[in-house]
Amino acid sequence: MAESSPKVLSMTLDPADRAAVAAFVRSEGRAVVATVTAEAAPEAALVGLAALDDGTLIFDAPAHTRKIANLHGHARVAVVVGLCGDVSLQLEGAATLTEGDERQRLGAAYDAQLPGSHALDAGFAVVAVHPDWVRVYDVSSGGADVAEARWRP
Repeated sequence: MAESSPKVLSMTLDPADRAAVAAFVRSEGRAVVATVTAEAAPEAALVGLAALDDGTLIFDAPAHTRKIANLHGHARVAVVVGLCGDVSLQLEGAATLTEGDERQRLGAAYDAQLPGSHALDAGFAVVAVHPDWVRVYDVSSGGADVAEARWRP
């Protein structure tokens, strides 16, 4: 049996390109964020999502929500972006509940991308996610093309 040649990827998005990933996130504006409870049960929620050019992801949530409580005990998240199109991103990384000047800076960046947000309102948390793993799933060429990248801080 002849060996088949490797498939050449025709990816529309390079998972190693932080600026391109950020642009894709900004074009989508929302994502599903998964956290883990203290009992190790998964929980997922649809959130508005913004991104900085360095690949930092930002979302806000009322401070009393399950996802915020979960982050106090386990500060890693999984994020899925691209819920309806041919291209989706899966990202994993460390999540930080921001405070002080960082909360102001990231909350303002979030609000600039998603005007009318409550990010800087009292009772809301601003979360920064620093991805360390990114996967692109792309079916725009008819087949499934998958590529991954590891991001270092």
